[in-house]
Amino acid sequence: MLSAEISHETNTFNIRHTGLQAFRDRYLLEGPAAVAAKGDKNTELAGFFDVGMAHGWDIIHVISAAAGPGGRVTREAFETLLSPLTDMARTGEWDGVFLMLHGAMVTEDHDDGEGEILRRLRAIVGTDLPVAVTLDPHANVSRAMCEHAQILVSFTTYPHVDVRATGRRAAELLHRTMTGDIHPRTIRAHRPMLEEANGGRTDIGPMVERHAMARAFEAQKGVYAISINGGFPCADIAEVGPTVLVTGEDGNESLSAMAEELAEDIWTRRHEALNQYLTVQEAAAAARDWRSGAGPLIIADYADNPGSGAYGDAPALLEALLNARVDDACFGPLIDPEAANLLQDGDIGDERTLAIGGKTAPEFGGGPLVVTGTLMWRGEGRVVGDGPILGGQERSFGQTAVLRVAGIDVLIVSIAHQMLDLQQFRAFGIDPATKPVVALKSMQHFRAAFAPIAGRIIICDSGALCTTRYGLLPYENVPRPIFPLDGDMDA
Repeated sequence: MLSAEISHETNTFNIRHTGLQAFRDRYLLEGPAAVAAKGDKNTELAGFFDVGMAHGWDIIHVISAAAGPGGRVTREAFETLLSPLTDMARTGEWDGVFLMLHGAMVTEDHDDGEGEILRRLRAIVGTDLPVAVTLDPHANVSRAMCEHAQILVSFTTYPHVDVRATGRRAAELLHRTMTGDIHPRTIRAHRPMLEEANGGRTDIGPMVERHAMARAFEAQKGVYAISINGGFPCADIAEVGPTVLVTGEDGNESLSAMAEELAEDIWTRRHEALNQYLTVQEAAAAARDWRSGAGPLIIADYADNPGSGAYGDAPALLEALLNARVDDACFGPLIDPEAANLLQDGDIGDERTLAIGGKTAPEFGGGPLVVTGTLMWRGEGRVVGDGPILGGQERSFGQTAVLRVAGIDVLIVSIAHQMLDLQQFRAFGIDPATKPVVALKSMQHFRAAFAPIAGRIIICDSGALCTTRYGLLPYENVPRPIFPLDGDMDA
């Protein structure tokens, strides 16, 4: 059994291409090291190994590589990461292949990165070998991906807490295929939208009902897995937007109807948005007036989410909080390697004045903000998460510092990660549970860890790169007309 993990979510509007160092910054592990680091965590690899051990598989895992969301993957990085898989695929006869992909990778040469991975693999192993793929539900699933893999299974939760379980589901289907018990194929349905109305959110809203419908469909004979993908709108490519995948028995004529019914529901309910997007000034006013003792006010800067390829350095929300004289708060992460480096040579307790944030693209979320604050923490930003998503996995913010500015603890980091685990604050001396106001950069994943401590959650749009005001972004390659760029499209 051959397996590999190559994962990236590509924001094509991000001017910084994603090279090999970006993968090293998150993780780039050869097979044995990957198994040691990820084989017992909330990962697809762990789920795959759960099934493999139960069935006595002889597994060769060649690579696990992932970079934080960012610009197009460089040619060098793509070819370097793909070669262990293709080289190993050529070495012998395989019973099956298991791939852990994201589904929204765009490279310098290929708008459909995963489709290219699968195309090259098929050129080596032939058309009949069983291939199973796990996907993030923010995949922009292409026709080529469905053509070259019999089994495609996405996470069913956003925040993504069922990662290991998804690995198990896909691996069990691969086992049944290899034994001849089933003969699957995957059907794809799509609508002309940039994304599902709520980006695929599954804790509340329309996706709850869709997943209930999907589970009911899966109870029918010959239906093995249904994946509902919200899509990833920050990719200016031809095959963008929400998709429904139905993996079922080849020849089952009902698969397409199931996929189309769910896809039509996504289209019909395209106006049912759950979030109210506040301006940064409105969010700061809410923070200034927050007096509840029931828990902190959580403010999520949706538009500057590093987890969708935003730069994470927009200071607009921080500036608004300072102008509103909000104190006893925390804010993070602000991704500014230059500022984090400058703060490494200070002593704890030093007063420092410097410009932070806004250095990449000031038109998205504001230019540099000059602040004076007290240095509270500095060093290497190592984090071991303990929440529902990271679950013991390690991440690094690189060089990291905490600067207390007018009562706001600002977490300044070098390596981009969105905020999705309480330890991403606590590791640096900040306890978000004790702060009246917590401002963070994330869209939805933060809810898994932060909702249990929150008194209230509000969302703001700082005008950064992942703004929901899509007309501000220079789309050129998406098919037109498309919702919402071209209006209602029903009128």
